Amino acid sequence: MSNNPYGTQGYGTQGYGAQTTATGARAPSAPTGGGGGAAPSPAGAADLVKDTTTAKFPADVLQESRRQPVLVDFWAPWCGPCKQLTPILEKVVHAAGGRVKLVKMNIDEHPSIAGQLGVQSIPAVFAFVNGQPVDGFMGALPESEVKAFVDRLTGGAAAGGEDPVAAAFEDAKALLAEGDVTQAAQVFSAILQHDAGHVGALGGLADCYLTMGDAAHARAILDSVPADKAADPAVAGVATRLKLAEEIAELGDPVALQARIEGDADDHQARFDLALIAQARGQRDVAAGHLLEIIRRDRSWNEDGARRKLLEFFEAWGGGDAATKDARRKLSTLLFS
Repeated sequence: MSNNPYGTQGYGTQGYGAQTTATGARAPSAPTGGGGGAAPSPAGAADLVKDTTTAKFPADVLQESRRQPVLVDFWAPWCGPCKQLTPILEKVVHAAGGRVKLVKMNIDEHPSIAGQLGVQSIPAVFAFVNGQPVDGFMGALPESEVKAFVDRLTGGAAAGGEDPVAAAFEDAKALLAEGDVTQAAQVFSAILQHDAGHVGALGGLADCYLTMGDAAHARAILDSVPADKAADPAVAGVATRLKLAEEIAELGDPVALQARIEGDADDHQARFDLALIAQARGQRDVAAGHLLEIIRRDRSWNEDGARRKLLEFFEAWGGGDAATKDARRKLSTLLFS
């Protein structure tokens, strides 16, 4: 999910059939019952699922999420996948028995919040905890994955035994996060021998090659991903990192750029270039800090370029990265303050 505080990515997961908010034939009117044409909530449980507006968003979502997690379902009446996802969300939320609430927002009628969060395709689901977005996904996920998402969010137990491929995938991601790139690459390769189309493993293996400085092999793996999976967060993040690496080659001397900022704190281009250099060096907190400072000083600079670049960084780093979480909280504070 590009152009939002979660990125494409590392941001949760991506389901099938997401429709971009700039396209799609609009229906004459919204379906009865709110998001995606779902039926009204059952009697006695209506407080678990509700529709909201821009004016009510702070109370319905930001304040309410301090009591328990709140899912926000961004939908539109012309969006077919929304009509598939919203009933699933409602069912899972009711089954959770109050551990989580669902708030639905029609982006045709109330576009500003979705715009602030950078939503470009729907359905898009954001999870808020303690007034901050902490996770999410886009596209119409199947019920099992929605339930697993809610279980992770609320600490509930996942149903059934653990899938060995899924367990291996989690192990490989952990190895990569710990810096054991060679071992992670071996596990990702083993997964691909079992399932050659495993998008997560393809993205992970490409990430390993890129981390080892082998951009050519990383590109070859990414090029093997089917076109309909290219936007999956598992591969989109690595693709973004390749793009960023190409941008870095065009930049100037960081010492000279720092001198420009010291001479003029509003030299946003110099600060922006320093953010790109810091990202290339792996200095994620420094990179995010430069972009957040531009946003604080002049949100409109370069057509909101600092925020859009920060979202690319989130996508490249992944939603679980400490720098992503910290910068996402700071970005949300800037956007909603």
